[in-house]
Amino acid sequence: MAKTRTRQRENSTVVRIGIIGGSGLYTMPGLAETRELRIRTPFGQPSDALVVGTLEGKRVAFLARHGRGHRLLPGEINYRANIYALKSLGVERIISVSAVGSLKEELRPLQFLIPDQFFDRTRGRAATFFGRGLVAHVSFDRPTCPQLSGWLAEACRQAGVDVHDRGTYVCIEGPQFSTLAESNTYRSMGFDVIGMTNLTEAKLAREAEICYATVAMITDYDCWHPQHDAVTASEIIANLNRNTENVQKVIRAAVAALPVERNCRCGQALAHALVTDRRLVPASTRRALRLLVGKYWSSQPSR
Repeated sequence: MAKTRTRQRENSTVVRIGIIGGSGLYTMPGLAETRELRIRTPFGQPSDALVVGTLEGKRVAFLARHGRGHRLLPGEINYRANIYALKSLGVERIISVSAVGSLKEELRPLQFLIPDQFFDRTRGRAATFFGRGLVAHVSFDRPTCPQLSGWLAEACRQAGVDVHDRGTYVCIEGPQFSTLAESNTYRSMGFDVIGMTNLTEAKLAREAEICYATVAMITDYDCWHPQHDAVTASEIIANLNRNTENVQKVIRAAVAALPVERNCRCGQALAHALVTDRRLVPASTRRALRLLVGKYWSSQPSR
């Protein structure tokens, strides 16, 4: 591994693909020509150093969501710094991997699900880059990129993984698992899987105009299930370990298949979202968010 360096940007080929690894996926085997980057952002430090390398002939950046060694609770993760750091490298697509519990009998442990909807049950997380004098409202009716999600579902099939290509992920605050009453309520509302992280990432990726999709690895039935009345961390980790090889195959297949150019709408998410007159935005906010909004302000007068 090359010596860790503090840098804002890779000098060689732009990194267009980001991989965020969740519980159980703290490194990305197969990455070649790697180097670690510790990136400073206006929002603080990311969860860990970003590992940049080559995978299936393409430059990618890997980030351990909870830090290597799993040091961060879901509510402690600096999601803004994570997404901003990936954006600063040139990332246009994020493949997110996470562990989830199943809320339906037919969604079995060790299967994968590619969510196309989220439901928010978090509390008080920093889930927007905006504020501090700049207002923006992005469209979020379809919170994941349908094209990237489609590539991931196809990659699962190529890897021989049993996959469900759509569903709703309810994102809870944690770090405690659900009560039985909560779990049964989520089931009655028609939700499919339950986790603690991905919604916040999806919101920020949309504001950063990055395509975002999730590979949700089902590790257990949530506590509603009569034979799974107590969800334990050891059970989750055991199933995660069994899924490690499969998810690595899926990521490699997806990275190999992804076209260079995007033709979805994710890259224009802010085109009609910025509300505040630039002349009224504080200079400090303009500087902090130039990476995100600069292309829309290039022809507008400043103070």
